[in-house]
Amino acid sequence: MKKAITKFTVCLPMWTIVWPLAAWVIFVIGALVHWPFFLLIAGVALISSVLSSIHHAEVIAHRIGEPFGTVVLALSITIIEVSRIVSLMLAGGPETSVLARDNVFAAVMIILNGMLGLSILARGIKI
Repeated sequence: MKKAITKFTVCLPMWTIVWPLAAWVIFVIGALVHWPFFLLIAGVALISSVLSSIHHAEVIAHRIGEPFGTVVLALSITIIEVSRIVSLMLAGGPETSVLARDNVFAAVMIILNGMLGLSILARGIKI
């Protein structure tokens, strides 16, 4: 007998649950053990956890629909970026005081250059 799939049935991939749990275990082990190779493992776990959180945000955004889904995705990306900048600033000491400003400036320049490039490309194709 088949189970009826309703609107509220969520079938998440297993990696979206396993990687964040593994990242917590790696974080605890990393606090106790200071091996240089462990930084590579922690980096893989961090990237996987971020991808998992983005996947969860996409599932929620798809579930609630437009325009609030876009807001959920924008907020999730913003929270991830801010937490990354803050963690780098806390770990880096006083010489990283300009890191937030430089990071925001780089993001703005990439976005503006992308918009300008697409506008020039669209106008060039139209002519």
